[in-house]
Amino acid sequence: MPFRSHTLGKHTGAVLLLVLTSGFVGGMVGIERTVLPLIAGADFGIASKEAAIAFIATFGATKAVVNFFAGRLSERWGRRPVLLLGWLVGAPVPLILMLAESWSWILAANVLLGVNQALTWSMTIVMKLDLAPPKSHGLVVGWNEFAGYAGMAAAAALTGSIASAHGLRPEPFYVGLGLVAGGLVLSWLAVETRPRPADGTSNRVEGETEPPSHLRIAYLSSVGHPTLSAASVAGLATNLKDGALWGLLSILLSARGLPIARVGVVVALYPAVWAVSQLGLGPLSDRLGRKRLIVAGLLLQALGVGGFAVSTSYAAYLAAAVITGIGTGMAYPTLQVLVAEVAGPAWRASALGVYRFWRDLGYAVGALGAGAIADAAGLTPAIGAVAVVVAVAAIVMWVRA
Repeated sequence: MPFRSHTLGKHTGAVLLLVLTSGFVGGMVGIERTVLPLIAGADFGIASKEAAIAFIATFGATKAVVNFFAGRLSERWGRRPVLLLGWLVGAPVPLILMLAESWSWILAANVLLGVNQALTWSMTIVMKLDLAPPKSHGLVVGWNEFAGYAGMAAAAALTGSIASAHGLRPEPFYVGLGLVAGGLVLSWLAVETRPRPADGTSNRVEGETEPPSHLRIAYLSSVGHPTLSAASVAGLATNLKDGALWGLLSILLSARGLPIARVGVVVALYPAVWAVSQLGLGPLSDRLGRKRLIVAGLLLQALGVGGFAVSTSYAAYLAAAVITGIGTGMAYPTLQVLVAEVAGPAWRASALGVYRFWRDLGYAVGALGAGAIADAAGLTPAIGAVAVVVAVAAIVMWVRA
Protein backbone atom coordinates (compact mmCIF):
# COMPACT_ATOMS: atom_id res chain seq x y z
CA MET A 1 0.00 0.00 0.00
CA PRO A 2 1.76 3.19 -1.10
CA PHE A 3 1.82 6.34 0.91
CA ARG A 4 -1.20 8.44 -0.09
CA SER A 5 -1.62 11.99 1.08
CA HIS A 6 -5.37 11.74 1.49
CA THR A 7 -4.98 9.22 4.34
CA LEU A 8 -3.55 12.00 6.49
CA GLY A 9 -5.32 15.05 5.07
CA LYS A 10 -4.07 18.38 6.38
CA HIS A 11 -1.42 16.64 8.50
CA THR A 12 0.53 15.25 5.52
CA GLY A 13 3.23 17.93 5.60
CA ALA A 14 3.77 17.60 9.35
CA VAL A 15 4.07 13.82 9.08
CA LEU A 16 6.55 14.03 6.20
CA LEU A 17 8.71 16.48 8.16
CA LEU A 18 8.79 14.00 11.04
CA VAL A 19 9.64 11.17 8.62
CA LEU A 20 12.67 13.15 7.45
CA THR A 21 13.62 13.88 11.06
CA SER A 22 13.53 10.14 11.77
CA GLY A 23 16.17 9.59 9.11
CA PHE A 24 18.55 11.90 10.95
CA VAL A 25 17.73 10.17 14.25
CA GLY A 26 18.61 6.74 12.85
CA GLY A 27 21.78 8.06 11.27
CA MET A 28 23.15 8.91 14.70
CA VAL A 29 23.24 5.20 15.56
CA GLY A 30 24.50 4.30 12.10
CA ILE A 31 27.74 6.25 12.56
CA GLU A 32 28.76 3.64 15.17
CA ARG A 33 27.62 0.35 13.67
CA THR A 34 30.48 -0.40 11.29
CA VAL A 35 33.53 1.24 12.83
CA LEU A 36 33.13 1.39 16.61
CA PRO A 37 33.46 -2.38 17.28
CA LEU A 38 36.68 -2.27 15.22
CA ILE A 39 37.99 0.80 17.06
CA ALA A 40 37.81 -1.15 20.35
CA GLY A 41 40.65 -3.41 19.25
CA ALA A 42 42.52 -1.15 16.86
CA ASP A 43 42.71 2.02 18.99
CA PHE A 44 42.26 0.77 22.54
CA GLY A 45 43.62 -2.78 22.44
CA ILE A 46 40.48 -4.39 23.89
CA ALA A 47 40.60 -8.15 23.19
CA SER A 48 37.57 -9.28 25.21
CA LYS A 49 34.40 -9.37 23.09
CA GLU A 50 32.27 -8.59 26.13
CA ALA A 51 34.35 -5.52 26.97
CA ALA A 52 34.54 -4.43 23.33
CA ILE A 53 30.76 -4.25 22.97
CA ALA A 54 30.08 -2.80 26.41
CA PHE A 55 29.31 0.48 24.63
CA ILE A 56 26.15 -1.13 23.21
CA ALA A 57 25.05 -2.26 26.65
CA THR A 58 25.64 1.27 27.96
CA PHE A 59 23.63 2.69 25.07
CA GLY A 60 20.80 0.17 25.44
CA ALA A 61 20.44 0.45 29.21
CA THR A 62 20.40 4.25 29.07
CA LYS A 63 17.92 4.32 26.20
CA ALA A 64 15.67 1.82 27.97
CA VAL A 65 15.53 3.80 31.23
CA VAL A 66 14.90 7.12 29.48
CA ASN A 67 12.23 5.51 27.28
CA PHE A 68 10.40 4.48 30.43
CA PHE A 69 9.86 8.13 31.32
CA ALA A 70 9.90 9.78 27.87
CA GLY A 71 6.27 9.12 27.06
CA ARG A 72 4.98 10.39 30.39
CA LEU A 73 7.27 13.42 30.14
CA SER A 74 5.81 14.29 26.74
CA GLU A 75 2.30 14.07 28.17
CA ARG A 76 3.28 16.79 30.65
CA TRP A 77 5.73 18.99 28.71
CA GLY A 78 4.54 18.41 25.15
CA ARG A 79 6.10 16.36 22.36
CA ARG A 80 8.21 19.01 20.59
CA PRO A 81 10.17 20.19 23.67
CA VAL A 82 11.15 16.58 24.42
CA LEU A 83 12.21 16.10 20.77
CA LEU A 84 14.43 19.20 20.89
CA LEU A 85 15.91 18.17 24.24
CA GLY A 86 16.93 14.85 22.73
CA TRP A 87 18.95 16.54 20.00
CA LEU A 88 20.64 18.90 22.43
CA VAL A 89 21.76 15.98 24.60
CA GLY A 90 23.07 14.08 21.56
CA ALA A 91 24.98 17.01 20.04
CA PRO A 92 28.37 16.23 21.72
CA VAL A 93 28.39 12.54 20.73
CA PRO A 94 30.31 12.77 17.39
CA LEU A 95 32.96 15.02 18.93
CA ILE A 96 33.51 12.66 21.86
CA LEU A 97 33.87 9.69 19.49
CA MET A 98 36.44 11.58 17.42
CA LEU A 99 38.53 12.76 20.35
CA ALA A 100 38.19 9.85 22.81
CA GLU A 101 41.44 9.08 24.61
CA SER A 102 40.13 6.04 26.49
CA TRP A 103 37.29 3.54 26.23
CA SER A 104 35.50 5.28 29.10
CA TRP A 105 34.99 8.25 26.76
CA ILE A 106 33.21 5.93 24.32
CA LEU A 107 30.98 4.62 27.09
CA ALA A 108 30.14 8.18 28.16
CA ALA A 109 29.27 9.11 24.58
CA ASN A 110 26.89 6.18 24.42
CA VAL A 111 25.09 7.30 27.55
CA LEU A 112 24.37 10.56 25.75
CA LEU A 113 23.45 8.69 22.56
CA GLY A 114 21.01 6.53 24.51
CA VAL A 115 19.25 9.62 25.87
CA ASN A 116 19.23 11.17 22.40
CA GLN A 117 17.67 8.11 20.80
CA ALA A 118 15.09 7.54 23.52
CA LEU A 119 13.76 11.09 23.38
CA THR A 120 13.96 11.74 19.64
CA TRP A 121 12.84 8.38 18.29
CA SER A 122 10.02 8.06 20.82
CA MET A 123 8.71 11.51 19.96
CA THR A 124 8.80 11.04 16.18
CA ILE A 125 6.64 7.92 16.58
CA VAL A 126 4.23 9.38 19.12
CA MET A 127 3.81 12.60 17.14
CA LYS A 128 2.93 10.65 13.98
CA LEU A 129 0.40 8.54 15.88
CA ASP A 130 -1.10 11.75 17.28
CA LEU A 131 -1.57 13.08 13.75
CA ALA A 132 -2.78 9.93 11.96
CA PRO A 133 -6.21 8.27 12.12
CA PRO A 134 -6.27 4.64 13.37
CA LYS A 135 -6.59 3.20 9.85
CA SER A 136 -3.20 4.75 9.03
CA HIS A 137 -1.29 3.85 12.21
CA GLY A 138 0.61 1.02 10.53
CA LEU A 139 1.35 3.29 7.59
CA VAL A 140 2.90 6.13 9.59
CA VAL A 141 4.86 3.86 11.95
CA GLY A 142 6.13 1.93 8.93
CA TRP A 143 7.31 5.18 7.37
CA ASN A 144 8.87 6.30 10.63
CA GLU A 145 10.86 3.09 11.02
CA PHE A 146 11.75 3.04 7.31
CA ALA A 147 13.26 6.50 7.60
CA GLY A 148 15.08 5.75 10.85
CA TYR A 149 16.68 2.53 9.68
CA ALA A 150 17.36 3.83 6.18
CA GLY A 151 19.27 6.64 7.88
CA MET A 152 21.06 4.08 10.04
CA ALA A 153 22.00 1.92 7.04
CA ALA A 154 23.17 4.89 4.99
CA ALA A 155 25.35 6.17 7.84
CA ALA A 156 26.76 2.67 8.48
CA ALA A 157 27.68 2.25 4.81
CA LEU A 158 29.06 5.78 4.50
CA THR A 159 31.21 5.55 7.62
CA GLY A 160 32.50 2.14 6.51
CA SER A 161 33.49 3.60 3.15
CA ILE A 162 35.17 6.61 4.77
CA ALA A 163 37.00 4.36 7.25
CA SER A 164 38.26 2.17 4.41
CA ALA A 165 39.69 5.22 2.64
CA HIS A 166 40.84 7.41 5.55
CA GLY A 167 41.01 5.28 8.72
CA LEU A 168 38.73 4.59 11.66
CA ARG A 169 39.01 8.07 13.25
CA PRO A 170 38.20 10.93 13.06
CA GLU A 171 36.86 11.24 9.50
CA PRO A 172 33.89 8.78 9.72
CA PHE A 173 32.40 10.78 12.59
CA TYR A 174 32.21 14.03 10.62
CA VAL A 175 28.97 12.51 9.34
CA GLY A 176 27.55 12.77 12.86
CA LEU A 177 28.14 16.52 13.02
CA GLY A 178 25.97 17.01 9.94
CA LEU A 179 23.26 14.77 11.36
CA VAL A 180 23.08 16.76 14.60
CA ALA A 181 22.79 20.07 12.72
CA GLY A 182 20.07 18.74 10.42
CA GLY A 183 18.13 17.08 13.23
CA LEU A 184 18.05 20.26 15.31
CA VAL A 185 16.77 22.34 12.39
CA LEU A 186 14.05 19.84 11.46
CA SER A 187 12.91 19.46 15.07
CA TRP A 188 12.71 23.22 15.48
CA LEU A 189 10.40 23.33 12.43
CA ALA A 190 8.14 20.54 13.72
CA VAL A 191 4.70 21.46 15.08
CA GLU A 192 3.44 20.42 18.51
CA THR A 193 0.92 17.56 18.50
CA ARG A 194 -1.69 16.18 20.87
CA PRO A 195 -3.37 12.74 20.97
CA ARG A 196 -6.56 12.37 18.96
CA PRO A 197 -9.34 12.02 21.57
CA ALA A 198 -11.77 10.12 19.37
CA ASP A 199 -9.73 7.41 17.67
CA GLY A 200 -11.90 4.47 18.61
CA THR A 201 -10.00 3.35 21.72
CA SER A 202 -10.61 3.88 25.40
CA ASN A 203 -8.55 5.85 27.88
CA ARG A 204 -9.22 3.15 30.49
CA VAL A 205 -8.12 -0.43 30.93
CA GLU A 206 -10.95 -2.88 30.37
CA GLY A 207 -12.80 -3.51 33.61
CA GLU A 208 -11.34 -0.45 35.36
CA THR A 209 -12.99 2.92 35.90
CA GLU A 210 -10.00 5.29 35.75
CA PRO A 211 -7.11 5.81 33.34
CA PRO A 212 -4.10 3.84 34.65
CA SER A 213 -1.22 5.39 36.56
CA HIS A 214 2.30 5.11 35.21
CA LEU A 215 3.13 2.31 37.65
CA ARG A 216 -0.04 0.49 36.59
CA ILE A 217 0.95 0.86 32.94
CA ALA A 218 4.40 -0.53 33.79
CA TYR A 219 2.81 -3.56 35.45
CA LEU A 220 0.41 -4.19 32.57
CA SER A 221 3.15 -3.88 29.95
CA SER A 222 5.55 -6.11 31.86
CA VAL A 223 3.41 -9.02 33.13
CA GLY A 224 -0.22 -8.07 33.73
CA HIS A 225 -1.72 -7.73 30.26
CA PRO A 226 -1.30 -10.77 27.94
CA THR A 227 -0.87 -8.81 24.72
CA LEU A 228 1.19 -5.92 26.10
CA SER A 229 3.53 -8.22 28.03
CA ALA A 230 3.96 -10.57 25.03
CA ALA A 231 4.83 -7.52 22.93
CA SER A 232 7.46 -6.56 25.50
CA VAL A 233 9.05 -10.03 25.27
CA ALA A 234 9.02 -9.88 21.47
CA GLY A 235 10.51 -6.40 21.46
CA LEU A 236 13.24 -7.36 23.92
CA ALA A 237 14.18 -10.40 21.79
CA THR A 238 14.24 -8.31 18.61
CA ASN A 239 16.66 -5.76 20.03
CA LEU A 240 18.63 -8.45 21.85
CA LYS A 241 19.32 -9.80 18.37
CA ASP A 242 20.18 -6.33 17.08
CA GLY A 243 22.52 -5.60 19.98
CA ALA A 244 24.36 -8.87 19.43
CA LEU A 245 24.70 -8.28 15.67
CA TRP A 246 25.74 -4.67 16.19
CA GLY A 247 28.55 -5.73 18.49
CA LEU A 248 29.67 -9.04 16.98
CA LEU A 249 28.77 -9.15 13.29
CA SER A 250 31.57 -6.91 12.01
CA ILE A 251 34.05 -8.73 14.29
CA LEU A 252 32.79 -12.13 13.08
CA LEU A 253 33.01 -11.20 9.40
CA SER A 254 36.45 -9.64 9.82
CA ALA A 255 37.69 -12.74 11.66
CA ARG A 256 36.46 -14.88 8.76
CA GLY A 257 38.57 -12.84 6.37
CA LEU A 258 36.04 -10.49 4.82
CA PRO A 259 37.56 -7.12 3.75
CA ILE A 260 36.33 -4.09 5.70
CA ALA A 261 34.49 -2.67 2.67
CA ARG A 262 32.47 -5.91 2.33
CA VAL A 263 31.93 -6.00 6.09
CA GLY A 264 30.40 -2.54 5.77
CA VAL A 265 28.08 -3.73 3.00
CA VAL A 266 26.76 -6.69 5.01
CA VAL A 267 26.42 -4.64 8.20
CA ALA A 268 24.53 -1.94 6.28
CA LEU A 269 22.36 -4.31 4.21
CA TYR A 270 20.53 -5.78 7.19
CA PRO A 271 19.14 -2.44 8.49
CA ALA A 272 18.64 -1.25 4.88
CA VAL A 273 16.34 -4.19 4.12
CA TRP A 274 14.71 -3.73 7.52
CA ALA A 275 14.08 -0.09 6.63
CA VAL A 276 12.73 -0.54 3.10
CA SER A 277 10.55 -3.55 3.94
CA GLN A 278 8.64 -1.49 6.51
CA LEU A 279 7.24 0.68 3.72
CA GLY A 280 5.00 -2.22 2.76
CA LEU A 281 4.87 -4.27 5.93
CA GLY A 282 3.68 -1.46 8.22
CA PRO A 283 0.61 -0.72 6.06
CA LEU A 284 0.11 -4.46 5.47
CA SER A 285 -0.52 -4.91 9.18
CA ASP A 286 -3.41 -2.41 8.86
CA ARG A 287 -5.07 -4.97 6.58
CA LEU A 288 -3.95 -8.37 7.86
CA GLY A 289 -3.73 -7.69 11.59
CA ARG A 290 -0.74 -7.47 13.86
CA LYS A 291 -0.10 -10.84 15.52
CA ARG A 292 0.60 -13.01 12.47
CA LEU A 293 3.12 -10.56 11.05
CA ILE A 294 4.92 -10.31 14.38
CA VAL A 295 5.22 -14.07 14.87
CA ALA A 296 6.33 -14.67 11.28
CA GLY A 297 8.82 -11.83 11.58
CA LEU A 298 10.37 -13.27 14.72
CA LEU A 299 10.78 -16.67 13.06
CA LEU A 300 12.44 -15.10 10.02
CA GLN A 301 14.81 -13.18 12.29
CA ALA A 302 15.81 -16.43 13.98
CA LEU A 303 16.43 -18.03 10.58
CA GLY A 304 18.52 -15.10 9.36
CA VAL A 305 20.65 -14.90 12.50
CA GLY A 306 21.23 -18.64 12.31
CA GLY A 307 22.37 -18.06 8.75
CA PHE A 308 25.10 -15.70 9.93
CA ALA A 309 26.33 -18.41 12.31
CA VAL A 310 26.67 -21.17 9.70
CA SER A 311 27.48 -19.23 6.50
CA THR A 312 30.96 -19.20 4.99
CA SER A 313 30.63 -17.05 1.85
CA TYR A 314 29.97 -13.39 1.08
CA ALA A 315 26.82 -14.28 -0.86
CA ALA A 316 25.46 -16.30 2.07
CA TYR A 317 26.13 -13.44 4.47
CA LEU A 318 24.21 -11.10 2.16
CA ALA A 319 21.29 -13.58 2.07
CA ALA A 320 21.28 -13.83 5.87
CA ALA A 321 21.24 -10.03 6.10
CA VAL A 322 18.23 -9.86 3.77
CA ILE A 323 16.28 -12.52 5.70
CA THR A 324 17.05 -10.91 9.06
CA GLY A 325 16.09 -7.49 7.72
CA ILE A 326 12.74 -8.66 6.34
CA GLY A 327 11.90 -10.47 9.58
CA THR A 328 12.73 -7.39 11.62
CA GLY A 329 10.67 -5.23 9.26
CA MET A 330 7.65 -7.47 9.81
CA ALA A 331 7.84 -7.30 13.61
CA TYR A 332 9.34 -3.93 14.49
CA PRO A 333 6.71 -1.39 13.41
CA THR A 334 3.85 -3.81 14.01
CA LEU A 335 4.74 -4.30 17.66
CA GLN A 336 4.59 -0.54 18.27
CA VAL A 337 1.23 -0.21 16.53
CA LEU A 338 -0.10 -3.14 18.56
CA VAL A 339 0.89 -1.47 21.83
CA ALA A 340 -0.50 1.90 20.70
CA GLU A 341 -3.86 0.33 19.83
CA VAL A 342 -4.22 -1.64 23.06
CA ALA A 343 -3.54 1.55 25.04
CA GLY A 344 -5.98 4.47 25.13
CA PRO A 345 -5.08 7.85 23.62
CA ALA A 346 -4.39 9.44 27.02
CA TRP A 347 -1.83 6.78 28.03
CA ARG A 348 -0.54 5.67 24.63
CA ALA A 349 2.76 7.55 24.97
CA SER A 350 3.37 6.06 28.42
CA ALA A 351 2.53 2.53 27.24
CA LEU A 352 4.88 2.91 24.28
CA GLY A 353 7.54 4.21 26.67
CA VAL A 354 7.31 1.11 28.86
CA TYR A 355 7.28 -1.19 25.82
CA ARG A 356 10.33 0.60 24.46
CA PHE A 357 12.00 0.25 27.88
CA TRP A 358 11.80 -3.53 27.60
CA ARG A 359 12.58 -3.55 23.89
CA ASP A 360 15.71 -1.41 24.22
CA LEU A 361 16.87 -3.26 27.32
CA GLY A 362 17.42 -6.00 24.75
CA TYR A 363 20.44 -4.07 23.46
CA ALA A 364 22.15 -4.43 26.83
CA VAL A 365 21.10 -8.04 27.35
CA GLY A 366 22.11 -9.00 23.82
CA ALA A 367 25.45 -7.20 23.87
CA LEU A 368 26.56 -8.47 27.28
CA GLY A 369 25.09 -11.96 26.91
CA ALA A 370 26.40 -12.58 23.42
CA GLY A 371 29.75 -11.04 24.34
CA ALA A 372 30.10 -13.33 27.34
CA ILE A 373 29.24 -16.41 25.25
CA ALA A 374 31.68 -15.27 22.55
CA ASP A 375 34.49 -14.98 25.12
CA ALA A 376 33.67 -18.39 26.62
CA ALA A 377 32.75 -20.45 23.56
CA GLY A 378 33.42 -18.40 20.43
CA LEU A 379 31.62 -16.07 18.05
CA THR A 380 29.61 -18.73 16.21
CA PRO A 381 27.96 -20.23 19.34
CA ALA A 382 27.13 -16.69 20.53
CA ILE A 383 25.29 -15.87 17.30
CA GLY A 384 23.55 -19.27 17.36
CA ALA A 385 22.29 -18.68 20.91
CA VAL A 386 20.72 -15.40 19.81
CA ALA A 387 18.79 -17.22 17.07
CA VAL A 388 17.35 -19.62 19.66
CA VAL A 389 16.21 -16.77 21.94
CA VAL A 390 14.36 -15.05 19.10
CA ALA A 391 12.61 -18.30 18.15
CA VAL A 392 11.44 -18.75 21.75
CA ALA A 393 10.03 -15.20 21.71
CA ALA A 394 7.97 -16.14 18.63
CA ILE A 395 6.40 -18.98 20.60
CA VAL A 396 5.60 -16.66 23.53
CA MET A 397 3.95 -14.19 21.18
CA TRP A 398 1.86 -16.85 19.47
CA VAL A 399 0.68 -18.43 22.73
CA ARG A 400 0.16 -15.35 24.92
CA ALA A 401 -0.84 -12.39 22.75
